[in-house]
Amino acid sequence: MGNHLQLGITKIGDLLLNNKITNLDGVGSFSDIKLVIPEYQRPYKWTAKNANQLLDDIEDAMSANKEAYRVGTLILHKEEKDGNGEIYYNIVDGQQRVITFSLLLHAFGEHKISFLEQLVFTNKSTLRNVKNNYRALERRVNQFQADDRRKKLLSDYIINNCELIVVITNDLSEAFQFFDSQNARGKALYPHDLLKAYHLREMGGISVEETEKTVKTWEDLKQGDLANLFNEYLYKLKEWVKGNRADELTEHNIDLFKGITMRENHPYAQYYKGAFAYADELNHSHVPFVTGKQLLNPFQLNAPVIAGKPFFDYSKHYFEILADIQNNDKYEGYFINDNPIVKTLDLPKWKKGVGNRITRQMFDTAILLYVDRFCPQIPSKQDLGYLDQFVVLAFIWAYSMRAQYVNVGWWVAQNYIMGTPKREIVNAFNIYKVIAEADSPSILLSRMSDILVPLQKSELKENIEDIDSADEEKIYSNYLHYFKEHKFLEG
Repeated sequence: MGNHLQLGITKIGDLLLNNKITNLDGVGSFSDIKLVIPEYQRPYKWTAKNANQLLDDIEDAMSANKEAYRVGTLILHKEEKDGNGEIYYNIVDGQQRVITFSLLLHAFGEHKISFLEQLVFTNKSTLRNVKNNYRALERRVNQFQADDRRKKLLSDYIINNCELIVVITNDLSEAFQFFDSQNARGKALYPHDLLKAYHLREMGGISVEETEKTVKTWEDLKQGDLANLFNEYLYKLKEWVKGNRADELTEHNIDLFKGITMRENHPYAQYYKGAFAYADELNHSHVPFVTGKQLLNPFQLNAPVIAGKPFFDYSKHYFEILADIQNNDKYEGYFINDNPIVKTLDLPKWKKGVGNRITRQMFDTAILLYVDRFCPQIPSKQDLGYLDQFVVLAFIWAYSMRAQYVNVGWWVAQNYIMGTPKREIVNAFNIYKVIAEADSPSILLSRMSDILVPLQKSELKENIEDIDSADEEKIYSNYLHYFKEHKFLEG
């Protein structure tokens, strides 16, 4: 990066309590460090949830007897201000962690932190988060009052064992170049990339060969499709099943997929780990081969993920199921094969435009949840019969929305899913909750048949003149044909 760049590692205690950076490559240490947050920095965005997660991670590292726990990178721009010879170190990257560690040390009773004394916050969001995070950390620390030894051990671990990788340069453009290279040349990592890194760290007791095999399997999947699986399907499903609106999967809410670690022993964690362990052990035993029985499905979409290697198996499992659902080839896959409704939905005219893409995503997502809940790995004729009936009802549900709106965006779609449209809209309800709460396919089909009602032609925003037109292969050009065929169109 040039002659201006210096690299090193420093302990949190040295940086924030002693104002020095230790172990700097070729130098030894820098003293009298004055950390400054420059005006161009964004506000302090970490919330109490992020601060608590940091403390959880530190406690986990200490419990695992990690001699050094690296907590990130600190990029500093070294600058002389006002021509008086005084040197300041502007934080280019690492502000969120440095502020949070300062608040954490303050909560542990370390009151001589010059970095906090010289900070002048004017941004309302920053002020709010600083106050909220300090209160949250103070409450956590107060829980140790009855165990002074544990409190002292944790405080010492933060000061002496938590470390930052430090980059120092007196060239501002070089500092930003390094910042960009650390962040994939300015592009944020996909949330699923962050999950990959997290679950690799949780793969304790796995051989190097098995780890390499797991990583290769993950990386062999199309990464754009994998990102789409998590962002558009798995994340949204997890929220919708709970009755929540789903915005966007980011680094701030990926904890939905961090799951249960091997260290957790709460009753609920033991229950899910036990269920996974039983299915995994049975599937790897001789029993399925000898008895001719199918493998057990060790995953469920509305259950917690098991951290570590199971997460990678979970990802591949749902990647393949979604691919099967979205492929209507007559001879490929188990679940959607030569389906007439899907043939029409696959026509280019129904794949173009935001509204059509959102509606198709809602339809596919409902089938994904149904297959996850009710279809074995190799479905029987009866299983496929139930699935075919469900596909019709899921189609009527999703495309009732499409038929009643001229324009469909995510605001319209989420109101429809939540059952709270802004005007009278037929068949607006949370199908995902209905699926998740049903104990069998027959109960689900009966429940949906009770809820769904026919559309009136007067309610439609689509042209109904050509609903029975088809090409030579009997692919109907208008999806409303299937509303008519299945008695969901009146008037």
